[in-house]
Amino acid sequence: MTDETRNENETLAADMAESTGNTGSPEEAVAARIAALEDELATAKQETLYAMAETQNVRRRLEKELADTRAYAATAFARDILSVADNLSRALDAIPAELRDDEKMKGLIAGLEATGKELESTFRKHGVEKFVSVGEALDPNRHQAMVEIPSDAPAGTIVQEMQAGYTIKDRLLRPALVGVARAAD
Repeated sequence: MTDETRNENETLAADMAESTGNTGSPEEAVAARIAALEDELATAKQETLYAMAETQNVRRRLEKELADTRAYAATAFARDILSVADNLSRALDAIPAELRDDEKMKGLIAGLEATGKELESTFRKHGVEKFVSVGEALDPNRHQAMVEIPSDAPAGTIVQEMQAGYTIKDRLLRPALVGVARAAD
């Protein structure tokens, strides 16, 4: 140890002894100060690790929320447009066969059918998918039973679909309105 370092340590020890009222040896004072500083350092390291972990958790949560927001941002709009798609489908289904054969109506019918196909394509592009219900067992998470219908099918099986159900990505957008087979009397 150089004379200059020894003088600094003795000065530090003397200062510490004066502030704590301890008149012990300079080595004891230095050792106590080193122990106190090591405790402070350990505490600071622990707090830093906790802060870094919390920052990482917040970042992950925000990334997940952002991904969910992007994936499901159009949910309310898609749900509203589903009624438009339903009405277009009902309109096409209501056109009698004799009007479909009429030359004056063919252009209109072709335009309505093209609009329906384009609407379905746009739904698929944005993750909105129609799901099949007829023949499946009633799932209250995906189906809403509207009526019980006498049928040869096992009880609880969907035998009629009144309104199609849709999902957006992996979430239910709208439940299917269905008729369920009734148990034999």
